[in-house]
Amino acid sequence: MPARPPLRGHRGRAAAAGSATVTQPIRLLVTGGTFDKEYDELTGRLFFKDTHIHEMLRLARSRLPVAVETLMMIDSLDMTDADRARVVDRVAGCQERRVVITHGTDTMAETARALLAARLDKTVVLTGAMVPYAFGSSDGLFNLGSALSFAQVLPPGVYVAMNGRYFAGDRVRKDRERGVFEPLP
Repeated sequence: MPARPPLRGHRGRAAAAGSATVTQPIRLLVTGGTFDKEYDELTGRLFFKDTHIHEMLRLARSRLPVAVETLMMIDSLDMTDADRARVVDRVAGCQERRVVITHGTDTMAETARALLAARLDKTVVLTGAMVPYAFGSSDGLFNLGSALSFAQVLPPGVYVAMNGRYFAGDRVRKDRERGVFEPLP
């Protein structure tokens, strides 16, 4: 009996044994951060315009059902406790059980801890970028793909996904000198 060719594409059954099929959309909440910053060549300043998430999903050829929602477009250093409460309320209020949040890296761990304190029974993954997507050499596309993957397979909890790794939301910090995230000792 001849071997069957592998299944291709995203339609129908899962392509391989053990593959999961996502039937419910992942909620993707945008909060701004370096991910979505633009560069003004005349003034040399970074600013916010629109999110790049839709373009990033298109370029990555993502076939996941994702519901994108922009909550705010701010630098995470400007994020207040009221902004964090808004993020927590939106995650609690959305119907999806799996949520990815794009966030500035400077205070991502603080928002992760606020989400943990809410004791939500959902899988929540925060991600960001060290270099703006608009610069063309950003780590944002890779981090977004990683976060979407982790959101599909991790159990309920709050996580930070950066540079191909994930960390428990209450056991992570940003090493500003090296520009990486690492587990707390």
